[in-house]
Amino acid sequence: MDVSYILDNLNDQQRHAVTSEKQHSLVLAGAGSGKTRVLVHKIAWQSSALQKNPATIMAVTFTNKAANEMRSRIEELLQSSLMDMWVGTFHGLAHRTLKRFYKEAGLSSNFTILDADDQLRIVKRISKELNCDEANWPARQTQWQINAWKDDGLRSKDVKDNGDFLTETLKKIYTQYEKTCIDDNLVDFGELLLKAYELVDGNQNVKDFFHNRFQSILVDEFQDTNTIQYKWLSSIASDHSHVTAVGDDDQSIYGWRGAKVENVSQFTEDFSDVEVIRLEQNYRSSGAILEAANSLIDNNNDRLGKNLWTEKIEGEQIVLYQAFNEQDEARFAAEILKDWMNKGEMYQDSAILYRSNAQSRAIEEALLRANIPYRIYGGLRFYERLEIKNAISYLKIIFNHSDNPAFERSMGSPPRGVGQKTLLKIRNLAKERNISYIKASAMLLDENMIGGRGATGLRGYLDFILRCKEFIKENSLSHLMEEIINVTGLKDYHGKEPGEKGKTRIENLEELISATRNYEQAFNEEKSFEEVAVAYLDMVSLDSGDMQASEYDDAAQLMTIHSAKGLEFKLVLLTGLEESLFPHGRSIESQSQLEEERRLCYVGITRAMEKLYLTYAESRRLHGQDTFNPPSRFIREIPSKLINEIRPRAEVNIPYNKKDFKETKISFQTNEGISLGQKVRHKKFGDGVVLNYEGSGDSARLQINFESAGTKWLVLSYANLEVI
Repeated sequence: MDVSYILDNLNDQQRHAVTSEKQHSLVLAGAGSGKTRVLVHKIAWQSSALQKNPATIMAVTFTNKAANEMRSRIEELLQSSLMDMWVGTFHGLAHRTLKRFYKEAGLSSNFTILDADDQLRIVKRISKELNCDEANWPARQTQWQINAWKDDGLRSKDVKDNGDFLTETLKKIYTQYEKTCIDDNLVDFGELLLKAYELVDGNQNVKDFFHNRFQSILVDEFQDTNTIQYKWLSSIASDHSHVTAVGDDDQSIYGWRGAKVENVSQFTEDFSDVEVIRLEQNYRSSGAILEAANSLIDNNNDRLGKNLWTEKIEGEQIVLYQAFNEQDEARFAAEILKDWMNKGEMYQDSAILYRSNAQSRAIEEALLRANIPYRIYGGLRFYERLEIKNAISYLKIIFNHSDNPAFERSMGSPPRGVGQKTLLKIRNLAKERNISYIKASAMLLDENMIGGRGATGLRGYLDFILRCKEFIKENSLSHLMEEIINVTGLKDYHGKEPGEKGKTRIENLEELISATRNYEQAFNEEKSFEEVAVAYLDMVSLDSGDMQASEYDDAAQLMTIHSAKGLEFKLVLLTGLEESLFPHGRSIESQSQLEEERRLCYVGITRAMEKLYLTYAESRRLHGQDTFNPPSRFIREIPSKLINEIRPRAEVNIPYNKKDFKETKISFQTNEGISLGQKVRHKKFGDGVVLNYEGSGDSARLQINFESAGTKWLVLSYANLEVI
């Protein structure tokens, strides 16, 4: 039987990964190196050349789309159906396991899978039953913590509270939640994997099923596995099965949601006879782009190591643009895209990437002004985001009391104890008297038709709207927006959302303050504060309905770098490369988080095929405040020969002492040979790693993360540091 077609069009390393006879393989697949191709051809090879029954092969992916694509490509390659083969996501395969062994799992055959909303409702009910006030014990935060514990393989009985009141209370809710799910035959998404693992680990018959059936297990995106996923994989693999883990430790960027990059190196310790195969030939990017990516990621420690290369030409230098501010940066991006289009290229082959969702606002405005169609990939336009619509609804009702939708949205964001019965009274009276909801509310209060908590919440709301109406007569639009976001409780309300979501919503609200401040500055004293506010509302409404590119239109792609993973574009603009923005300020004092930020930058760079632009701003209105952060260390980690700085540095007054950019963009290094990432020793604080710097000469200071003393800022001339 001729199976040579399976190996056709594979390079040497891909072919080796497909045909390896070692029991276990760790395939380190660099960006653009064809990892999906290797997975597909390896499964086809095992099925045809090694004559393995497809029913004995399991392939695990992270998305249903990837699973369906993999099955389709294998069937196309083999020209046969693979219905008996287990291909799916972790959750999908765990669900299949529980359906097959529901009795052993202590479930009935018709158990229900809880979605996130249903899970939240149960958590809210239990919290209320345990007298946990929503203000102090937000249900979403509790839900997030329960799921995080499950991802770490912890039942409520396994959670150690150590006398901590917060953990103790959350543990009580978790305990009751587990009981409710058992009683009602419910399984949430975290439970799918946790129960599937416990089932295989604790039931010999189930373990025998997996160990006897699956001769080969292949896992995609291995660097994104969390604790419970890794445990489940380890438990279903027998001593004689072949496990292939495909991933890239340099592209592990989801630590904030539980992914453990350590699983990649742990694999070589937990599985015997592991062959590490590196896929380093890149089919996506030019030589210059790959050299930049390699130089950047080489600054991370504890890598398993790989060096991307390509047979493509060296390509153009990477263009570096230093903007005056975020508006200048956005204008530059729009100009680049216009020029790209004028040269006969397609907008859809270009992407603007950013670290934080809030950065999209200035870019969107610039693209709208330039009539460039765009699409937010994997997210919403700035003014369509929930928290922004909530804040804007207050502005709308302040200036138009007849805007009933704005009344309902602002009334419920955040909740004020005004229930559906009260709202129904308001609607009915408004319809009966042909008046606005806000007038109907005032009338019902005056006539004592509403009482209790609802009356208190409604009265407070109406008083606030009236105060704002007076406030704007003497105060600017941006001050009014600050008042709305802070006084109404919107900031606290959205900030309580768990994980990155809450932080992102807060950043967007702070960016809204920046947006109003930028807008009002264009008017000087030509208009009153009220007129500026009304004009801003008109602008928001018009922008919201403008340039709405459908999925079939040719449009530029805007997205966070996290959303860009797995995608590629001929032209990429990587924006906002400033300290405290990228790398993010939350990561700078943690070596592990800083390295994840660097991996994120590596992912951003390797999305580019032909042209790569890097931009940063001397000043940026961030979170409602003007900031003056130095260029990102990631720029300095790219060799200067690869960079074409297309605009000379402008002289600007900034409130700190910073070295000239042409000195610092290549590498920061002191006369003592100390550079960013350098390991140093201090007589008092011990060993540490240099995280940041500021100033120059005798006033230069270094930020160092010491192993035992934590993070310190030290004046270089007095620190007497020893390089180690």
